Amino acid sequence: MPKAFVNGINVNYRVQGQGEPLVLIMGYSGDQTGWIFQRRAFSRRYRVVTFDNRGVGRTDKPEGAYTMRMMADDTVGLMEHLGIAKAHIVGVSMGGMVAQEIAINYPQKVDKLVLGCTAAGRSESSGIFPEFPKIVGLRDNYTDDDVRSIPILKAVEKLISNALNKRLYRMFIVPLIKVKFRICSTTGLVGQLEAVLHHDTFDRLPGIGAPTLVIAGTEDRVIMPGSSEVLAKGIPGARMVRIKGGSHLLCIERRGVFNREVLDFLSNS
Repeated sequence: MPKAFVNGINVNYRVQGQGEPLVLIMGYSGDQTGWIFQRRAFSRRYRVVTFDNRGVGRTDKPEGAYTMRMMADDTVGLMEHLGIAKAHIVGVSMGGMVAQEIAINYPQKVDKLVLGCTAAGRSESSGIFPEFPKIVGLRDNYTDDDVRSIPILKAVEKLISNALNKRLYRMFIVPLIKVKFRICSTTGLVGQLEAVLHHDTFDRLPGIGAPTLVIAGTEDRVIMPGSSEVLAKGIPGARMVRIKGGSHLLCIERRGVFNREVLDFLSNS
């Protein structure tokens, strides 16, 4: 697959299909293969752009803390490299956080916005489940140095396991994830985690002007249920869809209904 040099890094990407541009942004620790169940379905109607976020896959993995704005700049840089002036943006989990930053800082680049299984930040009712930092070894009032020192591979394995609700998926996908991450650099995983833990768009949500769909599963075990409500209430005119029994990885476990909801939203004026 080709690479583009944008925002100081080489970004690995793929373009498939014809039509209006549709950019898909994957979540924490995931590369673009996570969109395997969307590429074909979406590329029948759209020019689909997928890529590896900084820190994972075949994209560069620079050292140091990452931010959502930084990854938003990466995405917009890739769009400009591809000659895309404006696109529909779909982001899940961390990708939804990146998508928020794009919609806030580059409103002219966003046609329609889909935020899947994501949050505006951390509060009593929003963000990662409060038990999760403790599960991965972070103490109360943890610092950036604490984040950098945790056993990141074990944290990722726990996260992926919690993101899948169906036992069959956990049996097959989690072992593959373990093998994959044990042979790759952990630098990017730590950088992305810092970006997630510092993400905060609560006060800026009213600045999102793009038509927005907020979609989440009712049985998400990674992001608290109230997170989608915060987003839908904070973004003017946003539509919210809850998928009953849906896990954090809706785009995999409930791909049929996820794809249908996204495509219906994008195709309706």
